[in-house]
Amino acid sequence: METRIRELREEKGLTQEQLADLVDITRQTILFLEKGKYNPSLRLAWKIAEVFDRPIEEVFSFDEEKKGGES
Repeated sequence: METRIRELREEKGLTQEQLADLVDITRQTILFLEKGKYNPSLRLAWKIAEVFDRPIEEVFSFDEEKKGGES
């Protein structure tokens, strides 16, 4: 999964720590999310999208090719 968290966070002038506090998670989780190494729960994805006042689809994108070869 790819995210625009870093881009949107920087546009809003937030540090990783500030964003983490806003959505009640650790800074390390924000770091992993930004690197695409952690898939958030739907609730967390919604909370992050809400901070940026964007729909979830504008913050997170799912790679369709990794769905197991479906066509």
